[in-house]
Amino acid sequence: MKAGKLGLTVDQISKSIVTSTSSSRFTQPNYWLDKNTGTAYQIQVEYPQYKLNSADQLELIPVANNAGNPVYLRDVASLKKITMPGEYDRINMQRFITLTANIHNKDLGTAVKEVKKTIASLGNLAHGVKIMVRGQADLLSQTMIELRSGLLIAIVVIFLMLAINFQSFRLSFSVLSIIPAVISGSVLLLLLTGKTLNIQSYMGIIMAVGVAVSNAILFVTNAESNRIKDHASGYAVIGAYNRIRPILMTSLAMIAGMIPMAIGLGEGGEQTAPLAVAVIGGLVFSAISTLMFLPIVYNRLIGNKSYINPSLDP
Repeated sequence: MKAGKLGLTVDQISKSIVTSTSSSRFTQPNYWLDKNTGTAYQIQVEYPQYKLNSADQLELIPVANNAGNPVYLRDVASLKKITMPGEYDRINMQRFITLTANIHNKDLGTAVKEVKKTIASLGNLAHGVKIMVRGQADLLSQTMIELRSGLLIAIVVIFLMLAINFQSFRLSFSVLSIIPAVISGSVLLLLLTGKTLNIQSYMGIIMAVGVAVSNAILFVTNAESNRIKDHASGYAVIGAYNRIRPILMTSLAMIAGMIPMAIGLGEGGEQTAPLAVAVIGGLVFSAISTLMFLPIVYNRLIGNKSYINPSLDP
């Protein structure tokens, strides 16, 4: 009512306050061109900050000048101190409060599990309140799911490709029977060395599976060639043991190459160490399973059965 009687609007009053407390550049941008250099300079006006250091000074900000009679802020407004949020953050128009923390001597996966456990212990939240774990936790969860899915898809694809190559599901299954040993070896060595299942270790497991399957194919292919020659003598598996040297050489060469990385030498070595540890653990167990358990699986599935050419045009 006071502002209306004095012919003032809220817009005029607020612009006067912004100009005084911040700068005129927010209400009326003004530029001066230096013709000598061609440079445009921004001209702005504001009260010295050291003079606006109290509520009393703020009340003395002039908001108008009516016929030589200045109108101050205190004439049209009253000031009082209150408490309110300095900032509102929103996601899809919903207000949210962000709680962030750094992790010390703990991996992200373990920290996320503890956070979710703490959230679950809160019980029923107040109406309209939701708690969401965002940031790197979302990315980690999505990546781990995709890596697990990728490992499973890789195993299925390998199985189907082997079935096409051998024309036998039994032979394909015998080759893939070493994969549980590879995964077990990788996980066991990760636990023994204090490493975790992360992106790097998952990549190491996938690499170890690839090398182990290659060794198993080498063994089974040799056994099959022996069975084709003479299935009745029981020489198929025994003859396949002449592949021990290439299997061991492949595994040992890969393990030797991964040892420096597993030790974590050099800058950032600790980040890639889980990959090498997973490869070493998987290859050690795969070499043992290929030479000791794969022949048993092969004997049970194929054994001394006579060879039948699956081709329609033998």
